[in-house]
Amino acid sequence: MALRFYNTLTQQVEDFRPADDNTVRMYSCGPTVYDYAHIGNFRTFTFIDILRKWLRASGFRLNHVMNVTDVDDKIIRNAAAQGKKLEEYTETFTKAFLEDCARLRLERPEHLVPATKHINDMAEAIERLSASHHTYTSDGSVYFRISSFPGYGKLSHNDFSGNLAGARVDVDEYEKADARDFALWKAPKEGETYWDTTIGPGRPGWHIECSVMAIKYLGETLDIHVGGVDLIFPHHENEIAQSESLTGKPFSRFWLHSEFLMVEGQKMSKSLGNYYTLRDVVGRGYQPEAIRYLLASVPYRKSLNFTFDGLKSAATAIDRLRNFKLRLETDRYAEGANEQLAARAAAASEAFTQSLNDDLNTAEALGAVFEYVRDANSAMDSGEFRAGNAAGALEFLGRFDAVFDVLKPATEGGSPDAEIESLIAERTAAKKAKNFARADQIREQLLGQGVVLEDTKSGVRWKRK
Repeated sequence: MALRFYNTLTQQVEDFRPADDNTVRMYSCGPTVYDYAHIGNFRTFTFIDILRKWLRASGFRLNHVMNVTDVDDKIIRNAAAQGKKLEEYTETFTKAFLEDCARLRLERPEHLVPATKHINDMAEAIERLSASHHTYTSDGSVYFRISSFPGYGKLSHNDFSGNLAGARVDVDEYEKADARDFALWKAPKEGETYWDTTIGPGRPGWHIECSVMAIKYLGETLDIHVGGVDLIFPHHENEIAQSESLTGKPFSRFWLHSEFLMVEGQKMSKSLGNYYTLRDVVGRGYQPEAIRYLLASVPYRKSLNFTFDGLKSAATAIDRLRNFKLRLETDRYAEGANEQLAARAAAASEAFTQSLNDDLNTAEALGAVFEYVRDANSAMDSGEFRAGNAAGALEFLGRFDAVFDVLKPATEGGSPDAEIESLIAERTAAKKAKNFARADQIREQLLGQGVVLEDTKSGVRWKRK
């Protein structure tokens, strides 16, 4: 099966290849750095990371741009409330976002671009839109006239034909059914941060930021634009209107949108107060890779209900995979190869590939992995697994982890895995020295930290409760 994605624009699953060469030109909406990102945000960023890694595993090169929205209504309001300069305020949360990304093993895009570094580019784009009669000015602010763009609504598949004229909106975010002319450029209010440009003093609206930076770094037509479903309207709809009015060309060939992370049936969001930051969850003793696994475990177009029981199950799943890998690397097997098991590994690898090719069906891909691990463990227990089968099994695990990236132990948060391994080594040494009291003490210490030890013929395995 060829690589296929569901395209929000066409509402169909379509075969994917880059338009021109082997490089995927991709844009993703990044963080608005007015606060710490919550794990609902990181559901989208984890999906983008899985997408990046699968595109690369599929043989493509990447040219990926992610913006950092470091000027908008919320940022200006919050910075003023704290008596800080805009850049001082946003630097804190930009740094925190990048630290959280590193903890979740999210790759950096090829270009991470702050909006405030491209203000003059935005002013120039607004001038061009004005010259082609897509804008009007009121009280120093410039608005995009959505009635000037006949295709408005084609991404969200809403029919706005009856309400495309007259009303306008100044705020960056507004109701999903509310089609209004939106601000491209905002005249400064008293005491507000602003930039002097060729179109006068002010600052850009949120929507123009993404259009300008995407086109600047990736060209007039992207291969993929990604983001959360909450951005389809108005943000991505407005991006299309601006961008295609500027270039006369399709803005993006594919639009991929991830569904919400839910808490007790409601969208996780700051406005509802039902959110957790990554730091909150790690502070409760959960490993970042368990969070990453949980966020990736449900296909991106299905909503995911967050629970701490789900996180515990994710940690258990990771431990099962790590113990299987340890068994492959340390157990002793009879020489030769079991051809049936070799074929089973090849079939599992193919099922893994086909699942991810099918619009990144991560649930089916994980199913292929765990069904194989179950069969391989059974073969090990019965003595059917051979030394010649280990390489194929490890290669399959490597393919899995090149995308999901959860097997390498963390070195921070909770009880670090390196510390656990050190205590296990100390316990083994104590048992050899017949210091059984110390060995039992270490076992109880680890149990108190939620780590269960299992003594086997090939050594000690451990897992979290």
